[in-house]
Formats: sequence, C-alpha cells, structure tokens
Amino acid sequence: MKRRLLDLFCGAGGAAMGYHRAGFEVVGVDIERQPRYPFEFHQADALTFPLEGFDAIHASPPCQKFSITANLARAQGKQASDVDLLTPIRPLIEATGLPYVIENVKGAPLRDPVQLCGSTFGLGVRRHRLFESNLLLMGHGECRHKEQGRPVGVYHVMNDEVPQGGKTAQTLEEGQRAMGIDWMTWPELKGAIPPAYTEWIGAQLLAALKVPA
Repeated sequence: MKRRLLDLFCGAGGAAMGYHRAGFEVVGVDIERQPRYPFEFHQADALTFPLEGFDAIHASPPCQKFSITANLARAQGKQASDVDLLTPIRPLIEATGLPYVIENVKGAPLRDPVQLCGSTFGLGVRRHRLFESNLLLMGHGECRHKEQGRPVGVYHVMNDEVPQGGKTAQTLEEGQRAMGIDWMTWPELKGAIPPAYTEWIGAQLLAALKVPA
C-alpha cells in the first residue's frame, strides 16, 4: 500500500507531481479552487484541515511576505503583502509528529533548510527554493549555473528581461518545458515548484518511512 502525503497550500500541483513520481499517494488542499490539480483535491483552509490519516505532510505556504520582490517594494516605500502563513502552519504540522517538509523562498524563516536549484536537475529554470524538514534532507549538489547557461524565467509576465542574464519564456510551452510541467496555465506555472525538486525530497521521505522509493 502506498504511503499517503498531505500537500497543503497545494496550488496546481507542481510539488504533488514530484511526490507522486517518488511513490506517494498525494492529497492536495488549497483555499482556492484548483481545477487542474492532478490528484485528489479538497478546497479548504490549510490551517483548519484535518491532518490525521497521512504518513507525511508537505506545506508550501504563500511566500509573498518573504520574497525578494516584496522586500524591494518595501525598501522603495511601496506596499507589499505582509501575509505570513508559514508561522502558524509549522506548529500544527509539528504537533502531528509526522515527517514533514515546509517549502519557501530564500529569505523565509525556515530552520536549517536545504536549497534546490533547477540547474542541478537539468531544467531551464533556476528557481531556488528552500526545504525545511524534521528529517535530515540531502541537497542535490551545488548550483550549476555556468553549465546551465542563460536561464529561462517563469515569472508574472512573458518576454520581460529578468536579472542574472536570463529571459522570461516566450510562450507557455517554453515555460512548461523549463519547469518540467505540462498541465498548468501561465498564472499557475509562475508560482509552482518544479516536480523534480519534490521527487528528490520524496524519495528521502519514503526511505525514512522504510518504504522502497
């Protein structure tokens, strides 16, 4: 029987697909409707959804408060989101005693996280993301930006120049290829996690649960 993983703040399922490929049965929860989520989905508040009946939990709380874009906006005197769902979700997850992963952007207050980069997975994006866990997680090696070359950005708009010598995808299909995702729309894609990241993390969770990956 497959181990069950609860995917909180699931979005359109980038993280979920990686955990599925690793071998989990995945159940997603998001306060917004997610018509293209590829697995069992519940539209609900992640802070009040029942956490019983699962073997592991993943959470990707909204990251706007901690993002570089938000910090730049504040420095320029502009308004930026101050919503913080990371702080309240952590104690709820910890109280279950289950293996867990919390994902967020650089700058988020995560505990001893590992960082993953698309360049080490052969992806077109870099999309650095941090992963906290109550298990010892292994990273995927140092970033390979030089070998990757000019990265493909998947941000709010297509065709705009972005920092670090990259350029946003010219089409939805180019953005999907860069992320390793083929089912999302552009608004869904821009906030997603490449499945390669959580396939790597998921294999480690399954090993900790003593289930062959």
